Amino acid sequence: MPAPVTLTGRTVRLEPLTERHAEALAAAAAEDRTTYAFTAVPQGVAAAREFIAIAQADMAAGRSLAFATVRASDGLVVGSTRFLELDYWQGPVVWPPLPAGPVGDPLTATPDAAEIGRTWLSRHAQGTGINTEAKLLMLRHAFETWGVQRISLRADARNLRSRAAIERLGATSEGVRRAHSRGLDGVVRSTAFYSILAEEWPAVRDIIELRIAAAIAPSAPDRRIGHLGQIGHGLGRERDQECVRHTGPLITV
Repeated sequence: MPAPVTLTGRTVRLEPLTERHAEALAAAAAEDRTTYAFTAVPQGVAAAREFIAIAQADMAAGRSLAFATVRASDGLVVGSTRFLELDYWQGPVVWPPLPAGPVGDPLTATPDAAEIGRTWLSRHAQGTGINTEAKLLMLRHAFETWGVQRISLRADARNLRSRAAIERLGATSEGVRRAHSRGLDGVVRSTAFYSILAEEWPAVRDIIELRIAAAIAPSAPDRRIGHLGQIGHGLGRERDQECVRHTGPLITV
């Protein structure tokens, strides 16, 4: 299973989620709970401890890798995110299927595909760029350290803000699965699915790094990054790639 790791950027640090984060996580979740209409977020310290215990059990079983999202400027915990649905491919399709799980030594195995999800941020951390950089750190780790072939993301189809954020990353829409599950509010929900493939990662990385560069230097010339959500259309790619080449590496993991 993937080993716990700390991922560090300019504005955010992703730390392995542990019991020591419980009180700070509860405080972050309490800022303004009206922003969590479609996301399960712990309410109170006891619920935060349970949230962490469940995450740790999933990590021990090799099903996920959970993080506390920490603001780099002052070390304040502002939310949580994780890799989940870790998928280990077992070579040619065989029947009956082999048991799911890592191939070889489970302590050193890395997944072939994964999902990024269970992400939430405190109210004051939303819209600050922390989520964008956190996604860059996770995607870079998945594609460049683990060597995954695919990263998936999903959102309640009604959660237009989350869907827009995923699309701004350059992820490709795979459509909406109707009546997919029951939502947090008890209503049967449809789910919007997205993905990024290994061969798409360099272009997606350029998009995200360009957005971060624009946020750091808002007075820079307009590079039309708002129209780069669907990388397959190649809108403005030549100009934006030139900008990224001059910007250089932005994040160190």
